[in-house]
Amino acid sequence: MDYQCYLFLTSAILFSFFKAGRSLAYATYIISGFIDSASLLKGVVGSDGVGTPALEKAMAGQELSYKDGLQLMNEENLFLLGAAADNIRKYLKGNSVTFVASYYLNYTNVCAASCPLCAFYRKGSDADAFTLSTEQILTRARIAIKEMGCTELHIVGGFHPKLGLDYYENMMRVIKAEFPSVVIKALTPAEIFFISRLTRNSVKEVLLRLKAAGLDALPGGGAEIFDPEVREIIVRGKCSSEEWLDTARQAHELGLKSNCTMLFGHVEKAEHIVEHILQIRELHKKTRGFTTFIPLKFSLENTELEKNNIIKTESPSTYDLRVIAVSRLLLANVLNNVSVYWVALGKKLAQVALSYGGNDMVGTAFSEEIFKAAGKDTGTSIQELASLIKEIRREAVQRDTFFNIIRRFN
Repeated sequence: MDYQCYLFLTSAILFSFFKAGRSLAYATYIISGFIDSASLLKGVVGSDGVGTPALEKAMAGQELSYKDGLQLMNEENLFLLGAAADNIRKYLKGNSVTFVASYYLNYTNVCAASCPLCAFYRKGSDADAFTLSTEQILTRARIAIKEMGCTELHIVGGFHPKLGLDYYENMMRVIKAEFPSVVIKALTPAEIFFISRLTRNSVKEVLLRLKAAGLDALPGGGAEIFDPEVREIIVRGKCSSEEWLDTARQAHELGLKSNCTMLFGHVEKAEHIVEHILQIRELHKKTRGFTTFIPLKFSLENTELEKNNIIKTESPSTYDLRVIAVSRLLLANVLNNVSVYWVALGKKLAQVALSYGGNDMVGTAFSEEIFKAAGKDTGTSIQELASLIKEIRREAVQRDTFFNIIRRFN
């Protein structure tokens, strides 16, 4: 099948399904039934000038440069880009899609920062501000592990200006005392850096004390976009990109793995996306400490960016898919897990994104509050995630925090 035929066919199918009220995910499922990404790419990349030089490099297994990344973001046809990302995903990760049974435990929404991108934070005097006690945290942990079957506690919160290091140590000790096998993935590099400054301990000392108390891994939030000019608009009172990267580096050197994120779909441009991903790639080459890369779509509702009319709408799905596909191609052969965060994208678009380079759905995110504050539906179950994966004819696999397989769903 040649390129023009492919575009005509996919466009016709997508139009017909939209007109009939069917989802983009369903249309993609139908298309994938008889159009193979590898066959398509074999026929068009490099022939008659179709496919950018950057795409040809990616398909040849070469590492892509900043210039290549910009070309993919600005020039490459989206369908062809997605086919390339999907083909490389198949080569590197096979046909499975993984996820972890995780419970999101937000210990406080009180925050010393006032980031315009955030709908979650509150000040201590606000009526709906909260901070959980150690006993409340343990009660939630019991529900997560005993009733929901979680293997991971994902613990994050605001930058509370009055919580000492002992609060976090006690939290982890009581959880581990009752549930020694559960993985505590807690405190982003941004939180670790804030705690370090607040308590006047070095980042290394904070990490060592928390690791001794039971910390197993770090979440990768707080990275946002590394470009300082963009951060001036979307972040207020948070660490710099250099401080985030250095904190992640120190955690990795102490044996603490983490994921890494990138918040997109706000005021950034293509160059900021590419540079962010490349900085992640370079750090991972040095430490091998990241478990996965998670592109996070910005959620607009209830944020200062919305209230001040800095951003009027969320990014279109076509842009979201492009970012995920480019992430796959820029990170190929270095960081090979690319996660699709269904909470931010929505479940149906997340299914499509799994054909644009994604191989992981992050997790169940039970009790997620941060994206919920920005108007997102955050409810799911282990069985629903497995069903969403199987609907697109991929193998659903439950993993642990470190991508070890727990079970496969037939």
